[in-house]
Amino acid sequence: MRYIDLTQTISPGMPVYPGTEPPLISQPCTIEQDGFNERKLTLYSHTGTHLDSPAHILKNGVTLDRLPLEHFCGSATVIDATGTPGLEIPLQLLDTLGEDKVDFVIFYTGWYHKWSEPDYFDGFPVLAPETAHQLAARGIKGVGIDAISVDPVHTTEFTIHKILLNRGMVIIENLTNLKSLAGKKFTLYCFPLKIEAADGSPVRAVAVLDVVL
Repeated sequence: MRYIDLTQTISPGMPVYPGTEPPLISQPCTIEQDGFNERKLTLYSHTGTHLDSPAHILKNGVTLDRLPLEHFCGSATVIDATGTPGLEIPLQLLDTLGEDKVDFVIFYTGWYHKWSEPDYFDGFPVLAPETAHQLAARGIKGVGIDAISVDPVHTTEFTIHKILLNRGMVIIENLTNLKSLAGKKFTLYCFPLKIEAADGSPVRAVAVLDVVL
């Protein structure tokens, strides 16, 4: 089997959603002073590669700690959406799924190549509403993307989030290393931290393939 890390590294100064603060990482305990190393982390629940729960947007939505473990792993595929920069990801791209039944549909937009660049937050493709509705109708566990959000950064409506989260799905944002997975089927693991009443959580997202690419 082959394991591919789909996770951005959490570090000070990393890209974060506009209006939030980057993580603060300090080291109050050191081997020299205390006999052990221990770091202090201060970060938002949607830092880096992370999961959105329905409670992120919906007033009475379920939180991550109330979802079963199997909601965070399963069969997955990556759809190549690199031909839609600055545009909505069209419904037609879902035709590539055919009759395949998968738990997660992930979109490779190529935007993770802009990680740490100023334009990471502007012009990235987002799902068209009809694409989101079709995904919601498929009864899958979640949708992923290699950009900061499935909605435009300056939205106040969060239309795509609402379409997906209203169906009890999770959304995985800020994924990376998707290029080699386009058109492939694999097993996805994206377990969140077990935080009480979690509206979201950083994850270590990993693709596991049965054969070497």
